[in-house]
Amino acid sequence: MYRTARLACALASGASLLCACAATGQTSAPALAHTQAQAPAAAQIAAAAVPTGFSSLVANRGASVVDISTLRIGRDENPEDIELEIAPEHDFADRLAWPLPASARISQIRDLASGVIIRSDGLILTSAHVVTNIDEAQVQLDDGRRFTARVVGVDKRTDVGLLKIDASALTVAVIGDSSTLSPGDWVAAISSPFGFHGSVTAGVVSAVGRVMGGAGEIPFIQTDVAINPGSSGSPLFNSRGEVVGINSMIYSGSGGYMGLSFAVPINLSMRIANQLQEHGAVLRAYMGAEFQEMTPALAQSFGLPASTAAGALVVRVEAGSPAEAAGLTQGDAVLALDGKPLLHFIDFPQQIAQRTPGSRLQLEVWRRGAARMLQVALVAQPAVAGTSFAAAAPEWNDGLGLSVGDLSPAQRLQLRIDSGLMVREASGLARSEGIRAGDVVVAMNTTKLYRPEDFKQSLARVPPGNTVALLVMRDRRLAYVAIRLPASRRGRL
Repeated sequence: MYRTARLACALASGASLLCACAATGQTSAPALAHTQAQAPAAAQIAAAAVPTGFSSLVANRGASVVDISTLRIGRDENPEDIELEIAPEHDFADRLAWPLPASARISQIRDLASGVIIRSDGLILTSAHVVTNIDEAQVQLDDGRRFTARVVGVDKRTDVGLLKIDASALTVAVIGDSSTLSPGDWVAAISSPFGFHGSVTAGVVSAVGRVMGGAGEIPFIQTDVAINPGSSGSPLFNSRGEVVGINSMIYSGSGGYMGLSFAVPINLSMRIANQLQEHGAVLRAYMGAEFQEMTPALAQSFGLPASTAAGALVVRVEAGSPAEAAGLTQGDAVLALDGKPLLHFIDFPQQIAQRTPGSRLQLEVWRRGAARMLQVALVAQPAVAGTSFAAAAPEWNDGLGLSVGDLSPAQRLQLRIDSGLMVREASGLARSEGIRAGDVVVAMNTTKLYRPEDFKQSLARVPPGNTVALLVMRDRRLAYVAIRLPASRRGRL
């Protein structure tokens, strides 16, 4: 594909040179020699304008992209009400390939996504919907290392999420300027669709400033880069290897990629990320009104001048809001903001979002055949109920996150095992590796476990930071699960 494009450019350059010669009628020998000398340079410039591939981009930027696996546990929601990225089960559950026992009291939902490192000490940018209402997040680096992540904050309105892992000297992505993107620009994504680490997909920018479903605060970058479940939160790179967007969603009738994907511009994502890092939340100015784009047909309906077909139409004003206090009413048409005409509707909600609480706006409003000026004093956005984020639940005193109990002789006979302990609760490291309530821990490495005391004594002999292998049974199927103990243990065994 790229070779064909380069060939076309070379032919086009040659055709241009030939046309120039023909237009002059005759060319002197020195002039012809000068033209021939310039031809290779022109061909090189033309070839340089076309991407030769994204292999160098992947080699230089791939280390800044991470895989994210999340866990939601103990939820009472209907599974159909939960939007899943993907339930990969690339762990213990996958090896056993068996559903949760009916007797288990805890539900566990696993998702996969992607993210990008924006600071060398482990600050990771991803999508908000990836890390909202989760109990745990695990981050895997390009070199295979895994870390438990802490949620710094999320902003659902812009779909920006921020994670932190305890690491240092990480490879940081190069942040670009999304405002320089134009339709037709080459872009690429590095992500983990369906859990396939480091997958590269490429395409072009289809549109910029795309508003989806009334989300006026997000001027999405629309591309034809293949994005699938597990790619949410991944970086969108330009041809220079700079991050220009965070892949957020696809338009699909089947759940899979159908040629339309959407990314949050990196300029917006970084602005939100800075606030999340500093405040844990986004400080927004609040007006208390909803708008829709003015169209020529609507302009005619509301009696606007024939020369006016742009602006924002007020569809709702909240009671007690700054908009109501300023006199804004349903059906008003906002034509200008601070003296500047609203030529593009997308500019209006973005300009409001960028203001700080306490600032004032001057709106030129068209109402019932006449224009009038209104002053709006913005306030801080009212607090809404949300999720408070904290570190994963405290580990049990064993350091792995397991609470185990005895098996009765009848249970051992039924399971056809002579040893084993029932998992009553699973938290922390054990839960992250896929162990669930209702599982049976048969042995630690080669040591069989008959009583909870055996488990504690065996674990106490393992040095901090080392890895233990637990032989776990789920519905008569066995698999070893490797768990690395924390470098320092809290509490007692």
